[in-house]
Parts: sequence; C-alpha cells; structure tokens
Amino acid sequence: MQTIRFCRSAGGTRIAYARHGQGSPLVVSTCWVSQLEYDLQSPVWRHFVEGLGRFATTIRYDERGHGLSDWDVEDFSLEARIADLEAVVEASGLERFALLGMAQGGPVAVAYAHRHPERVSRLVLFGTYAGFAATPESEELEEAFTRMIQVGWARPEGRFRRVFTDMLMPAATPEQMSWVDELMRRSTSAGNAVAFRQARIGLDVTGLLPDLPMATLVLHARGDEVNPIEAGREVAGSIPGARFVTLESANHVLLEQEPATAVFMAELEAFLSPDRTERLVIDDGAIPSPVHDGDLSLLTARERDVLALVAAGRDNREIADQLVLSVRTVERHLQTVYRKLGLSGSAQRTAAAALVLGAQDYASAAVHPT
Repeated sequence: MQTIRFCRSAGGTRIAYARHGQGSPLVVSTCWVSQLEYDLQSPVWRHFVEGLGRFATTIRYDERGHGLSDWDVEDFSLEARIADLEAVVEASGLERFALLGMAQGGPVAVAYAHRHPERVSRLVLFGTYAGFAATPESEELEEAFTRMIQVGWARPEGRFRRVFTDMLMPAATPEQMSWVDELMRRSTSAGNAVAFRQARIGLDVTGLLPDLPMATLVLHARGDEVNPIEAGREVAGSIPGARFVTLESANHVLLEQEPATAVFMAELEAFLSPDRTERLVIDDGAIPSPVHDGDLSLLTARERDVLALVAAGRDNREIADQLVLSVRTVERHLQTVYRKLGLSGSAQRTAAAALVLGAQDYASAAVHPT
C-alpha cells in the first residue's frame, strides 16, 4: 500500500509523491509518463513498484506537468526538474538515501547527485543517457512525433499513442500496450508532452559524470529503442568505478513476464544492501530493533543537546529558540539522531526521548545505588 502526499517546488508548483515498501530509502527520479495511483493498477508498472517495495522504502513522484502534480506549468527545464526532486527529498524528511534515475529522470538524478553528494549514498541509472545531441535526423523525427502528439495524444482511441508504446515495449502483450496507451492520455496533456520533449533537446550532463563520488550501478536493456544501449555504456564509462549490467531485453520498460526483470531486481537489491546498516526508514509503523542498540555515545554534543530538550518535552520551535538554531536545523539534527540510533516510524521521537531518560535513570542508580 502506498501513501500519496504533496509538496511545493520552486515557484510554487505542486508535486505529488508517494511512499511505498520497507527497507532502506530509495528515491526514484522517474520517467515522464506516470500517474502515481494508476501505476499501481497497471500490468505494466505494478510489478515494478511492488518489486522495489520488497527491499526498499521507495519514494516516487509525478513530474511537473504530469500525473497528480500540477499540469499548468510552463518551465520544463533541467533546473526546474532538479528543484522538484529537491522538494520531494525535503518533504520526505530524508537525510541520506539511494537514488534511482530512470529514462528521462536520469539526467536529473545525475545533476542532483553532483549537487548533493552528501545526500546520495548510492546511485542507480537505468535505461538513461547523459546528453541528448540533436542531429538533422533526430530533428526530423522529433517534428513527426510532435505532430502525432498534437493530433492524437488526447483521443480516447490509442492509435497515435501506439507508436510510442511500440517503442517503449515492443514485446508487450495487447493488454499491456492498451494500458500504456491509456496511461499516456491520463498522465499529461498534449501540450505538456510536446513541451517536455522539446525541453530535453540540447540537455547535457556529461561533464558532471567524472565527478560523481558515490558507488554507481548502470543498467540498460540491450534492445532499448528509446535510449540505445550505447548511451548507457557511455554513462557507465564516464563515472569512476561504475558497474554496467546489460539486460537481455528489447523493452525500454521491463515487463513482468521477462527474465530481465528478475535480473534487474536482483542486481538492484544486492547493490542497495549496504545501505541497510544505516537505515532511514520513513514508513509509518513500529520501531525496528535499533541498528546501533541505541548507543547515545554515537551522538555529537549538539545532537545530545537537542535530544535532551526533546526528552524534556520541548517542541522543535522551543528547542530552536533555546539553542539559537533554526527549526530546520533542529529537524536535521533529529533526523541524524534517529539514523544513528537506528530508530524509525511515527514513534521515533518518543523512542529517542526514552533512551535519554533511561540513560539518566541508569546514571542516577549508579550514583545512588539502592
């Protein structure tokens, strides 16, 4: 089951994001054709979302102009899209997390990881590219695609949209193709679809790749017709130490019935496994066994000051005033405290306070034994 919330990006654009699954946090910089609610009903995306949720607390969001996010937008630039990802991360309360950049979301993930390397524990890039260089042939093809979108995107029947569906997943069943045809119509307007495609022309984050310091996994389907595998190899070859995995598939969107999907999930789960030792689970629910057994000695002096005031019953505003900090800084300290103590869930604040009070009781008993 997923939980959907909303946040505001730069300029006030409303972005819808969803939380699903359990495990170490994974933020997905997604492809442009998405609708958070419809995806979980779809025979094309449901298995993918549920698969991620089995080993990661997954944060997905609808791009600006798409899905449940605001459609009335004009700016589809890379900077605007980075701001959307930043807003989702902040609204989710994440300090450190793995980042998955898929398809059109890949350049956004690369730019975010380059800008915020301290936040991204591990980077995964799937079916994506670093630059989109226009050629006479690509410009001619884009003109044809633009005209098809303008004429047929919003029509109930999917004949015009089927051209794009065939490229996304040529091995799909008729049912799967029909679902994607409908998803395109539901996910955005014809005007937004055109504007989004045109905004990616000339986009290039290639120069950022050599400076990415985090462990990186790049996966790409051998027969991908949307983003050719050469683009994935170029990305992997430009990131120091990146591992490249070829998926034996002709599909840009991996389908439930093909072996490549199981390979993708196994590779991703194994790659993310080191993050489990520093979990930042944000799901609402019970507190798991602490990763570090609630060891308060792991905290800095400032973090202990903040936590002592939490144990004294102060709220974040009162703590900020007393320690001469901003409320946001107090929140960041608390997120770090929860991570170090291995606490998560809706009761993590209470649990952290209980650890402090328990330590105080222990110290008192040591000084005044009965």
